[in-house]
Amino acid sequence: MIDLRNIKNIIFDLGGVILNIDYQLTIDAFKKLSLNNFDQFYSQFTQNDLLIAMEKGEITPQEFRIQLRKYISKPVSDIMIDNAWNAMLLDFPPERIVLLQMLKNKYRTFLLSNTNSIHLDFYSNLLNQKFDLQNLSHLFEKEYYSHELKMKKPDSEIFEYVLRENDLIPSETLFIDDTSIHVESAIKLGINGYLLKKGESITDIL
Repeated sequence: MIDLRNIKNIIFDLGGVILNIDYQLTIDAFKKLSLNNFDQFYSQFTQNDLLIAMEKGEITPQEFRIQLRKYISKPVSDIMIDNAWNAMLLDFPPERIVLLQMLKNKYRTFLLSNTNSIHLDFYSNLLNQKFDLQNLSHLFEKEYYSHELKMKKPDSEIFEYVLRENDLIPSETLFIDDTSIHVESAIKLGINGYLLKKGESITDIL
């Protein structure tokens, strides 16, 4: 369990922390579309320029699809590309949703996610279908998405933006993420960082 005695604010990552994900499923899905080197394109730790541009909102979803088609040897529809891209997104465990609803009543809670508009549409729909919540705004004071801010983790500017916009004191703020370089970046700014380990859930530590 994390010592929360001096914590007033909690910033959560999304994928791998709140939403279960499996990157291998997207890699496998693109291989079925004849993009056999997608695992070189994308992993949790290394992304190519195209995917970085998508996460920073520098290209539109359609531009993303057009660029991907250059690496796919057979005709594929937008829906086929989107389905492969979204294959990594699994489910929101109910106990995590309950926990977030409880924490929102005790702390100022925020979401900070490296994501993109295709994924956002998909998991918002997932949330709506299972929990009758239109979007994640019901669970946080405010959400911050990389593709909307034109910034992404682990760059310090995105953490500084969230702190500044909400008048958060770093020493009173906890950041939870499953990627070490993101947590390390937050810690350098004086934020209390927690690296969620594989197989560990926020319900185990909060």
